[in-house]
Amino acid sequence: MVFFHAVNWGFVASGFIVGALVGLTGTGGGSLMTPILILLFGIQPVTAVGTDLLYASATKTGGSLMHGLNHTIEWRVVRRLAAGSVPAAILTLLALHFIGVSNHAANAFLSKILGATLLVTCCALVFRRQLVVFYRARVGSLGDSRTHRFTILTGAILGALVASTSIGAGALGVTALILLYPELPMARLVGSDIAHAVPLTLAAGVGHWLLGNIDASLLGTLLLGSLPGIFVGSALAARMPDQMLRHILAGVLFFVALKLLF
Repeated sequence: MVFFHAVNWGFVASGFIVGALVGLTGTGGGSLMTPILILLFGIQPVTAVGTDLLYASATKTGGSLMHGLNHTIEWRVVRRLAAGSVPAAILTLLALHFIGVSNHAANAFLSKILGATLLVTCCALVFRRQLVVFYRARVGSLGDSRTHRFTILTGAILGALVASTSIGAGALGVTALILLYPELPMARLVGSDIAHAVPLTLAAGVGHWLLGNIDASLLGTLLLGSLPGIFVGSALAARMPDQMLRHILAGVLFFVALKLLF
């Protein structure tokens, strides 16, 4: 009974909802959890980002195991992304430490970055198909060498975004992979993106932990809800229209972004 009284069920419910959305759509982890922690629970932005990164690493490890068992991970893509994202995440964390992420000005600045990144994420979710059509019409097919370089560059951009905001590995990562690897089936692109998110969020999360930006109790409580949520979301995913889910998620992110920015 003491355990039930000690647990913050608001955090558990938030973890469950976000976990279910990730299971349903493959996106929305950092995009929703970090703003929820900041706006609903008053968690400092740097603590919300750091805690969410380790939360994402733990939850997406489970997803990676499932995709690995189903052979829906393209490991060459994962290696290329990680070659850019992990070093970029480390350099971004060093920069955040240099400017002093614990002061009020840094927290306010980080909130603005979060809001701007969420708006970009909304566009990636809503206009993914149009982006793919436009890209293929203007750019066409890339050779393997150029694809390799652009994948590493994509990883570096995602690494900087994820380390500073915990957002980007989902919607932005999958959209970039669709453009770079149009020959791969969607399941392998999603699986590769989830697998890449594990080392990226782990590296960034450990960096935030070393900077003192992790709330261990909060992390454990979120996982109490998120792990069952991912299971439920994954079970329901085949029964709900993907396009509808992405538009709902994009609408939520849009209003959250406006709240953070203004």
